[in-house]
Amino acid sequence: MSYLPEQLYREWQFMLRQRYILVLLVCTFLISGFSVISGLNEVDQQLQTIDRLKLADNEDRSDAQAKYNDVGLLAYYSFHLTYSPPSDLAFAALGERDIYPWKHRIRMLALEGQIYESDAQNAELAQAGKIDFVFVLSALAPLLIILLFHDLYASERTSGRHDLLVTTARSSFALWGARVAVRFCSVLVCLMVPLYVSTWLSGTSGVSVLLTSLWCVVYLVFWTVLSVWWGKRASSAPRVASGLIGVWVLLTFVIPILGDLAINQTIHAPEGGEIVLTQREAVNDAWDLPKKTTMDAFIATHPKWKNHVEMQSMFEWKWYYAFQQVGDQTAASLSQEYQTAAKRKYELAGYVSFFSPPLLLQRHLTHIANTDAVAAFEYEQQIREFHKQLRLFYYPWLFTQPEIDKAGLAAMPSFDDVVQNWPEGQSASGAGSAPQIHSIAR
Repeated sequence: MSYLPEQLYREWQFMLRQRYILVLLVCTFLISGFSVISGLNEVDQQLQTIDRLKLADNEDRSDAQAKYNDVGLLAYYSFHLTYSPPSDLAFAALGERDIYPWKHRIRMLALEGQIYESDAQNAELAQAGKIDFVFVLSALAPLLIILLFHDLYASERTSGRHDLLVTTARSSFALWGARVAVRFCSVLVCLMVPLYVSTWLSGTSGVSVLLTSLWCVVYLVFWTVLSVWWGKRASSAPRVASGLIGVWVLLTFVIPILGDLAINQTIHAPEGGEIVLTQREAVNDAWDLPKKTTMDAFIATHPKWKNHVEMQSMFEWKWYYAFQQVGDQTAASLSQEYQTAAKRKYELAGYVSFFSPPLLLQRHLTHIANTDAVAAFEYEQQIREFHKQLRLFYYPWLFTQPEIDKAGLAAMPSFDDVVQNWPEGQSASGAGSAPQIHSIAR
């Protein structure tokens, strides 16, 4: 047996005799396993919810189409499910899916109110988030690394073995490098094995697994190098541990929180509730305004129907849906301001993440898993495109045909078609959704 393998084997045997290390490794494996199982259960529940809602949505819309012959009533009572299914890696990085809605039921009514109304849920639980693999890796794994490596040198100095080990070893690298390698690989295996089993069960793409593994290794190497370097000259293990934990608190909690506060103080934007209120006030006020005022505002953006806006009675569905459109137009400037400011916040949060490795890791892994704020914005843009197609589908009937052609309903746009035809990377060129800096200390 050559010298280096012999050293690795010796360090492996030495580590197995240290019970506290074995306990840490077992805890690491259990925590990692719990996080991926929790993520798999959450993703499975979301997929089951989507399947159940799709079935109910189709039945509900079929009933409405069979019941109503009036196009206005049909458009009013027909709901359309939109959803953003979790990716095959979402179980490991749930990201913003516990903050931003991933399903909506959309109607022909004004859209802004439907967009900014989130699912009803416990706000405190949403803020706390869920324990997923990214949280374990970014927030808890550094503590495990610190516990394993902070006393690498100090314990030997305290026991009086340091000088003897250095003198008898062929090289410092063979001695300390072998010990670092054995402990690092042990932690890495305990963290990654549950993840790899879960990616196999989920059918995760090889590229996603490879990128995730790369970021995990780089992140753990960073904390290992920091811990070994910090304790190299120290003789007091508790002092080393205290200093490293201070750095961990700074990078994991303080910088993200201060960055969040600074960005929110710097970038001001309307709230989603303000947009909803503006849109609803415009819709409600339309009942008391002259109908010509509404129709003039509508044909300003839809000149195609300028020759079909005359009304023969006090109420017509084309007028009703026209002021729904005008309600969205009234709130459009606020909505655009909200999105532009949110995009800027997300960009600034990216700069903050360069000073916080845990936050940087979270951003990269949620991007790989397609669960970040960019994915949430893309889903929102898909909803807007689908609603636009839905309006364009109904307008010819509303403005020119009093009776609906049931055979023509087969051409009704579907959200699935919008998603399938969605241009790759379109979301990257638009304004951002509502991304914030969410501290990983959830």
